[in-house]
Amino acid sequence: MARKVSKATTDENETSGEDRDPLLVQSVEKAFRVLRAFDGRRPNLSLSQIAEETGLDMSAAQRFTHTLAKLGYLGKNPDTKRFELTVKALDFGYHYTRASGFVERGMPYLLHLSKATEETVNLTVLDDTDIVFVSRFMSRHVLNNDVITGTRLPAYCTAPGIAILSGLPEDAAHAILEKSDLYPFTPHTTWDIGALKTKLKQSATQGYATAFEEYFHGDLSIAAPVLDANGTPYGAINIAVSRSRYTPEETEERFAPLVTAAARSISLVGGARR
Repeated sequence: MARKVSKATTDENETSGEDRDPLLVQSVEKAFRVLRAFDGRRPNLSLSQIAEETGLDMSAAQRFTHTLAKLGYLGKNPDTKRFELTVKALDFGYHYTRASGFVERGMPYLLHLSKATEETVNLTVLDDTDIVFVSRFMSRHVLNNDVITGTRLPAYCTAPGIAILSGLPEDAAHAILEKSDLYPFTPHTTWDIGALKTKLKQSATQGYATAFEEYFHGDLSIAAPVLDANGTPYGAINIAVSRSRYTPEETEERFAPLVTAAARSISLVGGARR
């Protein structure tokens, strides 16, 4: 989700030399700021809205939208005359999935788990305080059709997120929790910082993590971390099932061995390569 940036804050950051990165190309950063202004809540924007969302002045917003339109990443809706992302924006996601060694190595195991269990299986990676779905095989019993490749969810209340965090050095994991926007999405969400730290320890001990209706109602998820050659997690594999078909106890008993075995296999195949 794009974060609205005030123009005052943006201008201050650009003029202050104290934190300036001498290698950062400001124009490239601004172009991506424009692209990130669009999301599911804001699928099309006027020029003034783009300026407001990005913190750019109108002249700069016009130059960047014109350039991105010329490159094919922005278009104008013929009815509303507002800007919107074009299908070319999907190129970035496509090239990521084709270039990712993690996705390539994980695909056979996702396919096997999908066929063996007939449940939804996913590969995810950690990005800041979120997990991002990088590959997904959906079940006919799928609960959440709005979760697709590229979807972001908070790490602290998802099984893949807890699985990955549990394998990080304690100070690194706690730092991620501390800067997360903790919120009870359901009555079952673990969002107390102390309880989350306890959950990380438990997950590290057992080698997998669970999240039972913590983000989506009726969703039971179990995940295991995928490790590099140094034992550091860089992703997770998980199985998600419906509460109407399994109890939490049945989910853990049946699927924990499967996700841990798959995660171990991907880790061994990958070695030091991510």
